[in-house]
Amino acid sequence: MNKKIMLIFGTRPEAIKMCPLVTELKKRGNINVVVCVTGQHKEMLEQVLTVFGVVPDYNLSIMIQNQTLFDITNAVLNKIQAVLVKELPDIVLVHGDTTTSFVAALACYYMHIPVGHVEAGLRTHNVYSPFPEEFNRQAISIVSEYNFAPTEQAKQNLISEGRNPDNIYVTGNTVIDALKTTVRPNYTHPLLEWANNSKLILITAHRRENIGEPMHNMFSAIRKILDEFPDVKAIYPIHLNPVVRQIANVHFDFCNQIKVVEPLDVLDFHNFMARSYLVLTDSGGIQEEAPSLGKPVLVMRDTTERPEGVAAGTLKLTGTSQQIIYESIKTLLSDITEYENMSKAFNPYGNGTACKKIADILMN
Repeated sequence: MNKKIMLIFGTRPEAIKMCPLVTELKKRGNINVVVCVTGQHKEMLEQVLTVFGVVPDYNLSIMIQNQTLFDITNAVLNKIQAVLVKELPDIVLVHGDTTTSFVAALACYYMHIPVGHVEAGLRTHNVYSPFPEEFNRQAISIVSEYNFAPTEQAKQNLISEGRNPDNIYVTGNTVIDALKTTVRPNYTHPLLEWANNSKLILITAHRRENIGEPMHNMFSAIRKILDEFPDVKAIYPIHLNPVVRQIANVHFDFCNQIKVVEPLDVLDFHNFMARSYLVLTDSGGIQEEAPSLGKPVLVMRDTTERPEGVAAGTLKLTGTSQQIIYESIKTLLSDITEYENMSKAFNPYGNGTACKKIADILMN
């Protein structure tokens, strides 16, 4: 009898890391794969699904304008029940730390459906940083029966919380699997032609806790760098959040060295990253992606749930201080030794076989 495995995800970052797993599971002859997306993101999610050729069996389409955490939580919990009742999967796989993943895991707990947590065990140990992701991933761990940890450190985090070591599997991170299919040597794009012969900085910035003064500090530091280094250009695929866009306008209007563009699909973004000089981010997944491509990452946050990257030297936490961000960027642009130390550091997130390992574990 075939085993029925349902994957539930709803945001762009989740889709990037779960779509390769969907593809791998569908290669296995004795697994019935069901894909349910919540639509916590809409356009950005659909871009990723298209790139990987994944067609969901269910789309809850929960996204509304100016949605809050209350809206997302209520909508997912109300709509996922009917899908779970109809399908009654043998196991549900959720990813990481989104509200979609937390609520889906909670619904499975209510229905006594086993949960498998992909990218389990990441921790900052501060439930408000990042918010609400740290709470989400800790809560998912409480109900998960299978934990697919990307690193040994993540496994040890789970063990220290009392999780059963027999149900924790170190697999690497599925995002490395995704990069193996998206980064292409013959890729071209007009924006990359615009940045040709420059040191390209790729930027992402959108965290809830950074909106306001921290984001003004971040953007001020970047603008100061652009004003001082004529050989540097920046590309910022901006988040859809209108407040983020307002802050960006304050700092980057009338600056010819930065292109603030609409969100890129995953194929474009990964190839931009592969051709960048360094990456500035306040998000999570890029802390794994960029090091695997040999790109130094400055993390504009006070905490990270990916300390392995900091320990390996591929990441540096800058916080949101304007001066520290400015000095950190300047060092990487001016000091080739420091740059090479970060760009050549060991990548701790695996070799692109995470999906195969997870599928093998589920089959056995």
